[in-house]
Amino acid sequence: MPPAPPRDILLIVADSLRYDSVHSGPIGLPYLERWSETWSAARAAGCWTLPATASIFTGLLPHEHGATAQSRRLRPDVPTLAERLKTVGYSTHQITANIATTEIFGLERGFDEVVRMWMEVPPRHQRLHALLVLLSKPRLRKKLFGADVLRGELARDVESARIWLQSTANDLFDRTRATLEANRRHGKRSFVFMNLMETHFPYHVAPTFGLVSDGLFENLRELSGLYHTVNMTWLTTGRSHIAPDVLDRLRQRQRTAWLRLAPALNAFIEEMHQQGTLVVFTADHGENFGEQGWLYHFGNVTDAGTRVPLFWLDAADPQRRTHTAPVSARGLHEAILRAAGLLDRPDPLREAPEESDSVLEAFWYNNLGRTLPAYRKNQIAFVLDGQRYLLRGDDWLMAPVTVGTGPEPAFAPLPVGSEPLEDLALPVATRARLRGILAAQRRFAATLPS
Repeated sequence: MPPAPPRDILLIVADSLRYDSVHSGPIGLPYLERWSETWSAARAAGCWTLPATASIFTGLLPHEHGATAQSRRLRPDVPTLAERLKTVGYSTHQITANIATTEIFGLERGFDEVVRMWMEVPPRHQRLHALLVLLSKPRLRKKLFGADVLRGELARDVESARIWLQSTANDLFDRTRATLEANRRHGKRSFVFMNLMETHFPYHVAPTFGLVSDGLFENLRELSGLYHTVNMTWLTTGRSHIAPDVLDRLRQRQRTAWLRLAPALNAFIEEMHQQGTLVVFTADHGENFGEQGWLYHFGNVTDAGTRVPLFWLDAADPQRRTHTAPVSARGLHEAILRAAGLLDRPDPLREAPEESDSVLEAFWYNNLGRTLPAYRKNQIAFVLDGQRYLLRGDDWLMAPVTVGTGPEPAFAPLPVGSEPLEDLALPVATRARLRGILAAQRRFAATLPS
C-alpha cells in the first residue's frame, strides 16, 4: 500500500547554486547529510532561472514548455506542479526573492499566493540601491526611455533588484513558517515553493552588499568583474574583460555566500522535517565563472554549474542514500506528484533513471540585439555512458562527465559527419527517445527569432 501523501510539501531552490559550491569540502548541512536522499549526478534542464524553474514546474524540457528567453512565457496549456497539487487539496504558495519566478514569465500559475520578498522587507542599503541597479542592468537603462515607465513596470523591476543588495533568507524562512502554521490551524495541507537569492549574482557575502577583495584597487577590479558578468559584455565584444584571478574571486563569492546560508538553511530544513514536512532542496541551475569560454549563465549548457545539488527528505520514509545515475532535475515534477498520490508510474529520479534523459538546452541570448554571430548558437547536450555530447549550432562536441567536484572538462569537436545518437550503441528505446527530443528541439529553435 503506498504511503499517505505528505501533509505539507516544501520545495526550496537556491538560485544559481553550483554543485561544487555545496559539495567541495564540508557542505554545512549536517542534518541533510544524516537524513536525506541525495543525487550526485543531477543536472538542470535549462541554464537560467526561467527555463530551469519552468522545467521543474512542468517536468518538460525548455523546447516543450516554451519558457526559453526573457521575452517568452510558459505555455498556457501546460499544467504546473502547483496547479496539479491544488486538485488534491493543497494550498499553494510561492515565496520568492526572484522576480523571474513570478507573473512576468507565467511561473505564478497555480499558486494561491505569491509573496515577493522585495515588497516585504525594507531596504538596508539605500545609498547604492538605485545607482547600482541602473548601471548594471542594460534592460533597466533601456526602460528609462520606454513605455515601461508609464506602465509603472520600471519601478517594480528596480524594487525587485533590492534583493541584489541584501540577504532575505531569514525573512523567507519566517514567512514560510507563518504560512504553514496558518494553514495547519485551518486544517489545510500546503505546498510551498521558495526561491533563495543568496547564491545568485552578486552573491551575498555579507548581510548587505560587500566585497571579498583587499584594498581599493582590488575592490575596483572585483566590482568591474561583477559589472561585466551581469552585463555579459563578452557576448558583444568577444572579450571577457575579467582577469582569471577575478573570475576565481567571483567563484569564491558564491562559495562564501553558500557557507553563510548553509547553517540557517540546515536548521530551517531540520525544523520543517521534524514537523512532518516533505522537504526538497535543490538549485534551479548552476553558474559559470569563465569555464570553457563562457561567463554568467545565459545562453550556454556547457558550464560546470549545470550540475545541481539535490536533496530529498521524506518524513514518512527517511532514507539515507546517494543516487549516482545521471538524472534531470525536471524529474522532481513527477517525483513530487507521485509523493502526493497523483501518479502511480515509476518516478524518473529513483525507479527509472534510465528514462530521466539528462538533457540540457539553451537558446542564444540576444543581449539588446548586439550579440556577436559567434555566440548566436542554440545548444542541446546529452549525458550518455559517462560522456557529454553537445550539439552547438550544427557542430557536435564531446567531453567526459566530471568525477567528483572538479570543473567539467572542456569540449572537443567530434569528426565532421559524426552523429552520436546514430553512432553510439544505445538501447533502442533510448535512441528513439533522444532522436525525438533532438528533432523537436530543432523544430522549436527554427521558430525563434534569428
